Amino acid sequence: MTIPTPRGSALLGLGHFQPSHVMTNHDIEKLVDTNDEWIRTRTGIIERRIATDADDTTTMAVAAAKMALEDAGVSDVDLVIVASTTSDTRSPNGAARVSAQLGFTRPAVLDINTACSGFEYAVGLADQSIRAGVAETALVIGSETLSRVTDWTDRATCVLTADGAGAVVLGASAEPKVSPVHWGSVPEMADAVVVEGNPPVFSQNGRNVMRWALTASVKEAQAVLAKAGVTMDDIDVLAFHQANLRIIEPLAKGLGATERHIVLHDVEYSGNTSAASVPLALSKAWHAGELPRGGRALLFGFGGGFTFAGQVVELPA
Repeated sequence: MTIPTPRGSALLGLGHFQPSHVMTNHDIEKLVDTNDEWIRTRTGIIERRIATDADDTTTMAVAAAKMALEDAGVSDVDLVIVASTTSDTRSPNGAARVSAQLGFTRPAVLDINTACSGFEYAVGLADQSIRAGVAETALVIGSETLSRVTDWTDRATCVLTADGAGAVVLGASAEPKVSPVHWGSVPEMADAVVVEGNPPVFSQNGRNVMRWALTASVKEAQAVLAKAGVTMDDIDVLAFHQANLRIIEPLAKGLGATERHIVLHDVEYSGNTSAASVPLALSKAWHAGELPRGGRALLFGFGGGFTFAGQVVELPA
C-alpha cells in the first residue's frame, strides 16, 4: 500500500461565463405584478442574465472552464466535478460532457446536486481527492440554467433566478491553501427549496429559508472559520451564496465584517444562479482586479436539501 505524502490543494485559476441576454427588473414588470422598487427593496437585484437558445448548462460550464484553465495555465486535469441542479441530461453526466468538449485525457468525472451549496461541496470533494493523492489537478464548476425551471408567473421566485457558470482549477500544494470543508444539512428543511414536477419547476418556502439564513447561517459560517483555524482578521473576501442582498449583508455583519473586508454583491447584476453564484461572483471580481492576490476568501453556500457548506481558500498569488 502506498501512503501519499501529506499535502493539500491550492487555487490555481478562476473563470466564469454569463449569457449575453440581460433581463432587467423593468422586463419582469411586463410578466408579473411587480416593479423595480419592490424587487430592489426585497432582493437587491437590479438585473440578471438569462440563457439564449445558444446556451445550456454544459456550454456555459465549458466556457467558464476554459477561462479558469487559461488563468491557471493548465491544459488537462485528473478530476472534473460539476455542481448543478439543472444538468442537461441524466447520463452522461455534465462533467463527462464538459471533459469531452475540453479534450481532456482520462479524468474522473462526476456531478453533484446540493443546489446552492453545490460549488462548496464540490471544492471540498476535489480538495480531499488531492489531499488523498488520487488527483493532482481538479476542475470544479458550478453551472445553472435556472431560467428553464422558473415559473415566470410566480413573482416570489421569478425575480430571483438567473443563469451562469463559474469555475476554478485546483492543484496539489505542499502547503494547504484550501481549508477542509465544513458541510452539513438540515433534514427538517429538506423540502424548503425544490425543483420538481414534469416539467420540473423551482419553488421554495421563502419565509423558512430567510429565517434559517438570518438565524443559523452565521453560526455555520463561523464553523467554517474555526475548521480553517482562522478568524475574520485573517479574511479579505466574503464570497457568500448570492441569494439575496437581505441575506448577504446581515451575514457579513453577523460575522463582524469591517470596511476592509470585500463583501461580494454580485447578486445585484447576476441574480441568484444557485451552484454557480459563488464561483461566478468570485471570478468576476478576480478578473476585474478587485481582489488581492494571495488574499483569503471565505466561501459559504446554502440551499436545497437543505444543505450548507463552506471553506477558506487562498487566492492565487
